[in-house]
Amino acid sequence: MATSEISLSLSPFYLLVLARVSGSIVALLVLTWALHFKTSFYPHSSSKEDLIYAVLHPLLMVIGFILVSGEAILVHRWLPGSRNLKKSVHLCLQGLALACGIFGIWTKFHSSDGIVANFYSLHSWMGLICVSLFGAQWLMGFLSFWHRGEVRMTRIRLLPWHVFLGLYTYGLAVATAETGLLEKLTFLQTKGAVQKRCTESMIVNGMGLGLALLSGMVIFAAVLPKHQTPHSKTIYSSNKLHS
Repeated sequence: MATSEISLSLSPFYLLVLARVSGSIVALLVLTWALHFKTSFYPHSSSKEDLIYAVLHPLLMVIGFILVSGEAILVHRWLPGSRNLKKSVHLCLQGLALACGIFGIWTKFHSSDGIVANFYSLHSWMGLICVSLFGAQWLMGFLSFWHRGEVRMTRIRLLPWHVFLGLYTYGLAVATAETGLLEKLTFLQTKGAVQKRCTESMIVNGMGLGLALLSGMVIFAAVLPKHQTPHSKTIYSSNKLHS
């Protein structure tokens, strides 16, 4: 039974390691896709500026928005130290993620094709909703949990909503990225610019799988209890007596 207790106590550590390894793999894949296959992002444009903004969009939204916000969730839940330290790091990382998300959407507004041309699909609508919710969530967190003058009971009432909206927005961000990857790869394959079985297709598909696995681990780590519940301790003590 001692072995099972040790494995239970170490499981969050392994989960955090797996989440960060998955995040690193996703970051490597999106960097490879954006920098090595950059002509796929704007193949018919003669403008280098448009190409730069098109390449920046996946980098900012995946690495800057999804990975950083996921790390903020893990930090707030599992970072050793005081409560104020966790809140400070969480708030700063989420603020950085929000800035990357806003700038990532701005790259699409800045395109020479115009605003409407880049905001017609489900992916674009989900992206706007996601970043808007994220901004509102960050502001609510700042006002409700960081502001010293806030009434304690108000903060306690808002906490479940803050947690729910945070995880929901993170999941929505991953789902938005998945629709973007599917939309982009389908467009390239339809135009004949990318073959169905090629290195670029494998990279994009691998990125989608990596994001799906990462989101599951981040959300699971966020809801995983830090300590054993009284019920689990009772079961453990009972089993120990019978062993």
